[in-house]
Order: sequence, then C-alpha cells, then structure tokens
Amino acid sequence: MKLSTVLFLLLSTVLLSGDLSGVVTIFHAGSLTVPFEIIEQQFEELYPDVDVRRESGGSVACARKITEVGRDDCDIMASADYKVIDTMLIPDYASWNAVFATNRMVIAYTPQSRYADEINSDNWVEILQNQDVEWGHSDPDADPCGYRTLLVLELAEDYYGLPGTAAALIENRDERNIRPRSVELISLLESGHLDYAFEYLSVAVQHDLEYVDLPSEINLGDPDFEEFYATSSTEIAGSAPGETKTVYGSAIAYGITLLDQAPNSDAAAAFLEYLLSPDGGLAVLAEKGQPPFVPCRVSPGTDITSIPDCFDGLIE
Repeated sequence: MKLSTVLFLLLSTVLLSGDLSGVVTIFHAGSLTVPFEIIEQQFEELYPDVDVRRESGGSVACARKITEVGRDDCDIMASADYKVIDTMLIPDYASWNAVFATNRMVIAYTPQSRYADEINSDNWVEILQNQDVEWGHSDPDADPCGYRTLLVLELAEDYYGLPGTAAALIENRDERNIRPRSVELISLLESGHLDYAFEYLSVAVQHDLEYVDLPSEINLGDPDFEEFYATSSTEIAGSAPGETKTVYGSAIAYGITLLDQAPNSDAAAAFLEYLLSPDGGLAVLAEKGQPPFVPCRVSPGTDITSIPDCFDGLIE
C-alpha cells in the first residue's frame, strides 16, 4: 500500500468519531468489479468491523433492484453511466450523484481470435462482418456497455463513411452472444467461444486482453467529441413493460451515490470518503486503467446543497 494511502487511512481514523461496524451493501457496474474488490480490501483493513458486500451487474439492472424489486438493503449504487442514477434514482431514492471516473470503448480479443493478427482500428468493421467471426456485447436493456456498443456502431457509419454498417454488423452477431453484463463476455473470449467483444478499456486491461483501440471520434471516451457523440442514439427498454426510451451518445462517465434510506449510512459514507479520495479509491481506479475525475464532479441532476459536508473537497 502506498505511503499516501496509509496516511489517508491514519487521518481518517482520527477524524471519524465513533466505531463503524455492520454490513455495507453496494450495487455496482460489472466493469468496476476489479478495482472495487481492491478498494473493499483496503477499506476493511481500516475498519475491520465493517463487512462490505458487493453485487455487480448491469447498471440499469442494479438500479431496477432498488426501484422495481424493492431491495431496501442497498447502501451505495455505482453506475457505469451516471445518467442511470440521475434518471432512475433521483429524487425518489437518492439526493445526489458524484461523477467519479471515465472510460472508453474498445474491441477486446485474444491471440486465438480469428484474424487476431490482422484486426486494427481501420479494418475492424470488415472483420466483424466475416461469417466465420463470433462477436458479442452486453444487453443494452440492462447494461450501459451494451447500449454504448450500439452507439459506437452508429457513429462508425458516419466516421468511416459506410452507410448501413451498423445493421450489417448486427446481422452478423448471433443473439446468443448478448449477455446481461459485459464482464460475462470475458470467459467466452478466453474459452474461444467468442472472437471479439465490445468492452471498456479498463476491463480489457484488467483481464490482460488484446484490444482494438477505436478512434476517439467513436469510442465515447473523449469529451472533445461530445457534440458528435450526441448525433447517435438507440432505443432501450423503459421503466414500464412495453415502454422504450431513447439513449443518446455521450462521453462515458461513471456515477455513484449514497441511498437516502441506506441501512448503514455512517459506514457507507466512510466507504465513499475513502473511494472518492485521490490517494484512496481514485488511485486504485487510475492504476486499473479507469481514469478518475480528481476531484469528482457533481452530476447535472444533483442539487449541490444536497451533498453531505463530509464530502467537501472530494466532490466539486
């Protein structure tokens, strides 16, 4: 553990009054699994009487556990798309939302993938249309990585000047290759059942996968192209059966919140303080290929006065 992290832990021990204990339950995006596992271990070293329990999944599916399934044991929700929190949890279940990290879309593969020696940022469109290639993505109705894949395909049509590309690619994608969470595609890649999968850069880095680094104009990872990203859109399932909603392209930004009715709010707030600290959780994210915002930003759906004082300096 870095010296700066140790100093943060020691300072936190002094500043936080009272003993923290009990369970802290976190619902989080699957792409946060690796860094959150490390952050959990570090936090529990500081507070051995606190048991952090994490449930990963597609961000939309995680939010639905709260809004539709009625899970009232959740303390913290972390989404791969901050807008999921803004639109699904605020104001009925949460009051604020911190934008804490970014990412970008890539095409992950292994050395055993068909055309692994040929694929690059210029020819991936053609290769993924080959009949002998198996490629997949996560479920757009459950996981932001899924609907971001469809947005990337639409943006690619304009960027490469290839009308009809998105439809042609989807036609060559077996529906069995759509999985609820993007991280579930990793085992399919490693076993050879898939040649390629659309993933976040951080997931590819954390699992030592090869990847095609897509142009900034279409990878949803560069705020300078926000206007171009917004020209893409796709339909996903709405909150009620039979309903749909339109999602527009935007630069990838992760959000996190403390639920208003968190069962263990004190311990959960302490976890968030550590997570959002530049020398704590944000340093772990940076190390694992997921660039953090330092300090974290307030989401557009947040009234800044609703953010607890304990996060002063960590969220701006």
